[in-house]
Amino acid sequence: MFQQLYKTLAVGMILVSTAAVSGVEIGGTRLIYNSNASQATISVKNPDNKPYLIQSWVSKSENGDDSGSEFTTTPPLFKLNPNSQNSVRVMLAENHLPSDRESVYWLNIKAIPSSSPDAKNELLIAVKSKMKLFYRPAGLKGDPSLAYQQLIFSREGGKLTVNNPTPYSVSLNEVKVNGRTITKPPMVLPFKTVTLPLSGITGGEVSWRAINDFGGVTTEQKVKM
Repeated sequence: MFQQLYKTLAVGMILVSTAAVSGVEIGGTRLIYNSNASQATISVKNPDNKPYLIQSWVSKSENGDDSGSEFTTTPPLFKLNPNSQNSVRVMLAENHLPSDRESVYWLNIKAIPSSSPDAKNELLIAVKSKMKLFYRPAGLKGDPSLAYQQLIFSREGGKLTVNNPTPYSVSLNEVKVNGRTITKPPMVLPFKTVTLPLSGITGGEVSWRAINDFGGVTTEQKVKM
């Protein structure tokens, strides 16, 4: 069966990016790697009645599949039997990341289903999940759970500027100006600024929510510009 799984991997398969891996459950939507720990771990569970081949790697960008040299995953490739669970461990391979702020990478987990030995012309779909990996150096000032409250909003013409003065990344879940929602709320990296088009939205009250370390949504914050 394991040889069959490798054969499945070798055959050209369809890749679909999604927040959850079909047939396989991943224990989180983001992963925090604290620098004082030897590794960060996330669980992978197979509640299905067929095995999967699980492949994992860390990439530098959301849209790229490049495997950077900074992190390694263990095991990078393994068989996950029916009704079983395993873990993917992420370890720092090259420690040249900034020590005064978080760094953001992307953890990729691909679930590749096995084919039935007697199946003919069977379409197999490998499903990939991609989640944020936050490398958090020890000794950073402030509370990461409160970093979203410190964002600074300002209006410059027809644009909304969001400044993050903290050493933590803030993933915005929702941004509203005078009750009107801004589409595609961004992630604001440490000590960085992002600019959002207002598209004719007037007024000076901004409200926002962010996503916390556990994948939940924070309470709403409001400010007048």
